[in-house]
Parts: sequence; C-alpha cells; structure tokens
Amino acid sequence: MKKIKLTKYLLAAALAFSISSCHDDLDLMPNDPDIITENDVFADATQAKSALAKVYAALAITGTKGPAGDPILGEPDIIGVDEGASQFTRSLFTLNVVTTDEAIVGWGDPGLPNMHAMSWGSNNSFIEGMYYRLATSVSYANSFIKNAEGLAATNPEVAQYIAEARFIRAYAYYNLMDLYANVPLVKEISSNTPTQSNRQEIFTFVESELLDIQNSLAEARGNEYGRVDKVASYALLSRLYLNAETWINQAKYSESIAYSNLAIQSGYSLHTTDVNGNGTAYDELFLADNDSNGAQNEFIFALNFDGNASKTYGGSTFLVKAAIGGTMQPANSGVNGGWGGPRSTKALVEKFQASQNDSNGNPIAWSDKRAMFYTDGQTYEIANVSTFNEGYAVNKFSNKKSNGTNGNDATGEFVDTDVPMIRLAEVYLNYAEAVLRGGAGGDRATALSYINALRARGYGNANGNVSNADLTLDFILDERSRELYWEGTRRTDLIRFNKFVSGYDWPFKGDVANGTSVSDIRKLFPIPVNIIAINPNLTQNPGY
Repeated sequence: MKKIKLTKYLLAAALAFSISSCHDDLDLMPNDPDIITENDVFADATQAKSALAKVYAALAITGTKGPAGDPILGEPDIIGVDEGASQFTRSLFTLNVVTTDEAIVGWGDPGLPNMHAMSWGSNNSFIEGMYYRLATSVSYANSFIKNAEGLAATNPEVAQYIAEARFIRAYAYYNLMDLYANVPLVKEISSNTPTQSNRQEIFTFVESELLDIQNSLAEARGNEYGRVDKVASYALLSRLYLNAETWINQAKYSESIAYSNLAIQSGYSLHTTDVNGNGTAYDELFLADNDSNGAQNEFIFALNFDGNASKTYGGSTFLVKAAIGGTMQPANSGVNGGWGGPRSTKALVEKFQASQNDSNGNPIAWSDKRAMFYTDGQTYEIANVSTFNEGYAVNKFSNKKSNGTNGNDATGEFVDTDVPMIRLAEVYLNYAEAVLRGGAGGDRATALSYINALRARGYGNANGNVSNADLTLDFILDERSRELYWEGTRRTDLIRFNKFVSGYDWPFKGDVANGTSVSDIRKLFPIPVNIIAINPNLTQNPGY
C-alpha cells in the first residue's frame, strides 16, 4: 500500500506473519513467531497499522526482499513456486483471463499452455500458486485478527483495522470459492488439520463477514487511499449476489441490485475527465498516476504499486511489460523492455465495432477508445500460439503518467500503476445485469443510463450510446468484456452466462484452432495435488 508506506512497515510485519512452504494448506502458521513477539508488533495502534500493511501487501507483493527473494532465507511468502508468477493479480490473470477469449500467452512454461487450452490437471503449478497465494492471505488476516483483538477492545481505530483484515480475508475466500469451490474454512490459527467446507458454507461465511463488518469500516471515501471502506463491502456483496445462482443455486439478483445501489450512491464517481487530452478518460484508469489523476475516485478497491517501494514481477509490472513485444517500443509505455507474452484473440477484438479496416478487411481502428490494441506488425488471426506477433497486442496498462512522464523507477524495470480490483464501472454493470435477470428494486431506464455512461466515456461522446432495445443479457456480457477486459473477471462472467465450457468458442479454446467445447469439470479448478496429499480430509473436485 503506497499510502501506508510498505517499505517502512514490511520488515516488522513480515517477520511476525511469514510462513513456510511446509504448511501447504489454508491452516498456515508463522515461520518464526519468536523473532518479534506479539507485544512488540501490537503494542499500540501505530504498530498494529504496520502489521495491517502486510495483510494488504499479501495481495500485492510476494515477499520481504522485493521481486526475487532468497528461498533459503525465507524471504518469499511462498517457497517452491515462481515468486513473480505467484503474485495475486498475475495469478488472477492466468486463471481468470488466459483461460478465456480475452488473452492467449505464447510462453511455454510447464502448465501455462494448458490454461488457454483448458487441459490443466491437479499438478498445474499456476493453479497451485494461486491456491497458496490465497491461503497466505487468509493466514495473514487470521494472525492479525487474533493478535489485534485485545488492543481493539480499548481502541476503536484498531477495531477498524480488524474489520479491514476481515474484508481481505472475505475477499480471499470469495476467490477460493469461485476458483476451487470446496476448500477448508479456517477462521483462526490452529495446529489441527482443517476439514473441507462446501461452496454454500464458504458463500455464507463471505456474506456474513461482509454484512457484519460494514459498521466497523470507515465511512465512504473516509479512509486512506489503498485501504477499504464500507463501500468495498457493498461492492463485493453486489458481485457475490450476482453469482449466487451459479454457486449455490439461489437467485439473489434483488440483493445484488440493493448493494449495487448502495455502492453507486456512496460518493464514488465514474472518472470522466480526459486529463491527457486523447479523446477519452478511460485510459487514465490504467496509467502510472491513477492514484491521483482522478481515476482513484472510481476505485472502490485497488492494489497499490510503486516502482521503487513495492517491487514485484507480478502486479502492474507484469500487465505492462508482459504485453510488450514485436515492434512495440517499451519506452512508449514507460518501461525498459517487454516480455512478449500475452496478447488478445480476435474474439475480444470483435467485441468492438471497427471504424477502419486494413486491406484484408481486418479491423485496425475503433471509435470506442476502450479498444486499446496494438496492430502494427501483429496479425489478426493466430496460427501459432507461441508467436507473439500473431494476435493483436494489448496496451491497456502503461507506466506513463497523464502528463507523459514515466513512473517512479528511473530504470523502468518496475511499474507504478495501481491495479483496480473493483471499480464503480463494474458495479454499474452488475446493476444492469441483475435488472435484466429479474431482480427487484431496479429499473431498465437506470440500467440503460449506467451502460451509456460507460460507453460515452469510451467513445468520448454520445455516438456509442444504445437504446433500450439493445439492452439484452448477451449485450451486457459483451459490454462487461469491453469495459473490464484483462481485469480478472472474464472467466467468472462466462461461467455465469453458461458460455465458458460450451455454447461459445474462441481461438484455441480446447487446444483447437477455431475453438471447441470442453468438459463441464473446467468450470472449477482442481484442488492442487500437493494439498490433497497432506490433508486426508479433502476430496478432489469432480473429474480430476
């Protein structure tokens, strides 16, 4: 967290909450709690705040040393998986974006080609890395909550910190439920091997936590940037209820509308000021100064990055540098090089109406400026997945600031851009979808106004506005992709619309050039085989 000054607090907090890879389940234990005692870390509210920084940081960075620590010294949070690849937002991209129509990756790292091909197994290291990452987040939160409870009894400020840690824990379990379904529900540090919970139990826990902490969180817009307030609980509930029918066979669209309304009416605002004068305000959401250029007013929950203070090869460094290859100039994105990895499939490009085609009839320009594709030297069709210049590149994320200068790291190695986890724009889309699915408490006219607000920002004018007749569920699904692509929501959306495993194909889905249907088991990831091996209480997800 930039505004909680990670570099100042990480060492003390990490020593208190570091974990070892020998604890491979959700019941992770501190590596050496005697290095710094609980009294040292939680002597007062200031020290508790420093420990809270590590709870947030577990989703942003990967250890105490920086981007690549020494496994022997226990500097990475997780030992045994690639440190950069196990960072949370990078793992979310791999599991929730690369598996869909929004991206394909040319790298041949073991297990990575299987993600887009939808042929992964229970020993896939990327699936395992995400499980460990979320387990780590739960462990840090549990440790913080337990150790801060005594101080919170007499200090309302620490009580708010505990509510924030509970939100982070609920968010981690939200993702565990989405990705793996049936995981252990561990709410406190224990030496006992945890039993397996089901999706209903996890859903109920996440729901109850988000409802219970609301009055303990800061008022809307009342917290430091980078820390959550009560609107984060509203927005995550909006998303949780939108997926309830998929996850627990209970339609909760009215509830989704209710909490969408609360979030929308809580003081956050859609960023509409075109600071850099390029015809749209959309791109500023993904620039290096998105914590101060106005975009921050739209970010309900974001993970903060700084090229000097929070170095990682995940986060926005991955989103910017991995997407650069071919004839792209890294300097144009404010970095010192590119990795030539992910780019789009034509299925994503086709979501945007073209304003100009090349001599072969392929789109190369769009009136909707949310279509942030690089086409020079890139082919529209993909014949060879491993070749970066096949498939349009995506330059959505950048280490440039709104004034054209670069991020804080003078070397250009690490990126400043914060990564939004929940934006107000998504809540607009949640509201519209819940209305179309029959939820009570909303109306189509309001839904249409929210959709057109997003489109007007993308186009820079009203030329892209749609009518009530255009407002269908299929349109909403496409609009979600146009607005949120590469932000980690696509797999979840496609499953909710029954278009992930069948009913909709995209290039190289199922490892077939034109795409093909795959087994229903792919709606869930397997519980990693190493987790099953050490915990006899767990049963593998069907089909794995």
